Amino acid sequence: MDIPAPAASPTNAPEYRVSELAGAIRRTLEGAFGRVRVRGEIIETKRYPSGHTYLCLKDEEAKLEAVIWKSALRNIGVMPENGVEMIATGRISTYADRSKYQLVIEKLEYAGEGALLARIEALRKRLAAEGLFDEARKQPIPRLPMIVGVVTSEKGAVIQDIRTTIARRFPRRILLWPVPVQGNGAAEQIAAAIRGFDAIAPGGRIPRPDVLIVARGGGSLEDLMAFNEEAVVRAAAACRIPLISAVGHETDTTLIDFASDRRAPTPTAAAELAVPARVDLMAALAQTGARLQGVAAALLNSARLRLLRAERNLPDLPARLELARLRIDDWTERLARSIRTLLRRRSETLAALRVPHPRESILARRAAVQGLQLRLAGAWARQQDRRHRAPALARLGPAPLHALLRHQRAALEGLAARLEGASYHSVLARGFALVRDETGHTITSAKSIRPAQPLTLTFADGDTTATASGTAPKRRGGAPDQGSLL
Repeated sequence: MDIPAPAASPTNAPEYRVSELAGAIRRTLEGAFGRVRVRGEIIETKRYPSGHTYLCLKDEEAKLEAVIWKSALRNIGVMPENGVEMIATGRISTYADRSKYQLVIEKLEYAGEGALLARIEALRKRLAAEGLFDEARKQPIPRLPMIVGVVTSEKGAVIQDIRTTIARRFPRRILLWPVPVQGNGAAEQIAAAIRGFDAIAPGGRIPRPDVLIVARGGGSLEDLMAFNEEAVVRAAAACRIPLISAVGHETDTTLIDFASDRRAPTPTAAAELAVPARVDLMAALAQTGARLQGVAAALLNSARLRLLRAERNLPDLPARLELARLRIDDWTERLARSIRTLLRRRSETLAALRVPHPRESILARRAAVQGLQLRLAGAWARQQDRRHRAPALARLGPAPLHALLRHQRAALEGLAARLEGASYHSVLARGFALVRDETGHTITSAKSIRPAQPLTLTFADGDTTATASGTAPKRRGGAPDQGSLL
């Protein structure tokens, strides 16, 4: 330690000026702790308008003030966050105006994977609570995009894998936005690239991508930290272009995977998700075309059958037209004849309706009167004749009238005897009977009677009922029916 000689003093204790002692302490600390690594939890982080950032590192027993100068921010690596355990690399220096020492930080890094994972989990929960990872925000990936936007490094193998896969499956135009995928400032450039693609207007000079791929190869958790930054996650969630994330290997998970519309395990798989295989599309189109042809053929056959059935039900139009033509010709001929006949009949009727001369009417009426006079004279003469004959009949007496009555009575009695001979009541009185069936019709043949048929027998003094037996009728004369000798 280089300490200037003290001034002469009557005592043995040396005497220092304040600035001399402060400078000596500063040189001692900077010489003894020229470069140190301090592990602790970041607290009280403040950034001033001058660009300098002040913070504190603490553990369970002590607290160390620290500062990050504006000139060192570009190389700091990771920005400090309150509540995160980090390792600060720098040198110990003093601030003489306040008589305190501080750590001048030149580099920051997370204190192991545990601290990184805790920070990532805390950020994930906070963004999930805001709804940035909701499934309702996810957009469908277009089936056949025209432009594929890619956010990745232009020098790595990722872009080559994406190009090769897209060219093999279905060649599409690729628009690359090169960005660093790790290191200081990588997160800000990735977020800016996503926002830049989203800000491209459709139909402009630069084509707007139909789908976006944010990709990076494998690496450690620290290497993938750029895709766990809040700025990148918010840019991915706010992007209006469907976004596919492909960061790291299949087992790696970053926060951008939760905010993206689809997650791919590798960049190659992301290209396969973005662009379909032409062979599969052609096979699907061929199958769909065959099915459409089959359906169209079935529809045509069905329509043809319906037309055939309708054709069978349709009338024979030429035959009907010919029949209608014949009917019109017949009606035309009949109409001509009927008009001539009607005119002839009307002429005859008009001819018969000749108006007679008044003189003829007077003569006809006079002849009728004369005929009535003649009839009246004849009736008067016959009446006078009856009057002359009545006294003569009176002189003859009732003999002629009695003779007439006897003649009429004899005729009546003859008719009564004939009626009595024709009536069946006289036959019933002699012991015969009238046989009738259940409907009241007279039965005149024994063969027409059925066994057990109800019968009505009418005698001279009344009716009675009987039932026919099943015996066969005998022949007239009482002789049994003789069979054939042959």
